[in-house]
Amino acid sequence: MYKLLVRPLFFLFDPENIHHFTFSLIRFSCKIPGIKWLFKRAYVVQDPALERHLFGVHFKNPVGLAAGFDKDAKLYNELSAFGFGFIEIGTLTPKPQAGNPKKRLFRLKEDSAIINRMGFNNGGVDEAVERLKLNKGVLIGGNIGKNKLTPNEEAVDDYTQSFNALFDYVDYFVVNVSSPNTPNLRALQDKEPLTHLLKSLMVLNQEKRDTTKVSKTKPILLKIAPDLTNEQLLDIIDIVSETKIDGVIATNTTISRDGLTSENKTETGGLSGKPLKNRSTEVIRFLAEKSNKAFPIIGVGGIHTAKDALEKIEAGADLVQLYTGFIYEGPKLIKQINKAIIKKANQ
Repeated sequence: MYKLLVRPLFFLFDPENIHHFTFSLIRFSCKIPGIKWLFKRAYVVQDPALERHLFGVHFKNPVGLAAGFDKDAKLYNELSAFGFGFIEIGTLTPKPQAGNPKKRLFRLKEDSAIINRMGFNNGGVDEAVERLKLNKGVLIGGNIGKNKLTPNEEAVDDYTQSFNALFDYVDYFVVNVSSPNTPNLRALQDKEPLTHLLKSLMVLNQEKRDTTKVSKTKPILLKIAPDLTNEQLLDIIDIVSETKIDGVIATNTTISRDGLTSENKTETGGLSGKPLKNRSTEVIRFLAEKSNKAFPIIGVGGIHTAKDALEKIEAGADLVQLYTGFIYEGPKLIKQINKAIIKKANQ
């Protein structure tokens, strides 16, 4: 029904406008008695074979919603009814910012892809925290970045600010230095500045544990770009080992345009969707093999079928996340992936 009726209708309209409309529609629907229950009945799959325990966090199932969809933590409670095991909010910055000028979101329908140059548009971390106080048991990842006007030399301050604000309200953190839509942000992926940033957050993490009532630190993961070379990926493995962060999310959007056929292929920004599938899986496999599976990996990029998700898991991903595939395939995809994982586990 989604692909036959809902998607064709939604795709008639501007993608950013329809995104906000969809949020309003889901929020309104879930206020009607019984509707959220119906969503859960239709899409939620529960089975011991789906459960994962990673970096001290228990996941009911390994299929999550990637950052960027619910940037400001406005709809995570409702979105959980579609069967996600966890939801990553953000990317959040310390100060609110409008992001890049519109139009900044483009569908590439022939390629089953999206190009975005949103630019970390969000209402600021403090606003999101107020919404997270209303969490009804959803496992939340907090994806954090720096404000556009913050120079890279002061980036640690931005990440620290957001880390402090979110500490009591998220289950794990993601350090985003890989978006192509904030000027010079990807320079923070270089070994020296990235090591400094992650070490600073790990020190803060320990301090937070020691000075609050929590019994443990919060897991910190690093989200990396698919455009890194093998040499740079080896640096990432070294950095994870040296800083002792908890894992890697592979991958963010790509600046590559190889093999695209859609009219919008020349738009600047980060590309997500099917064209990213193979490269994302290559990065996952490289990290898993070269590190001897020394750390957990969350696989994201081009997952449009259950087979795509299984490929990433077989390559070394412990969890997977959806974004563009969720938009193109609908919520049924989450159920299909979870059922395929159960089937494989029982073979």
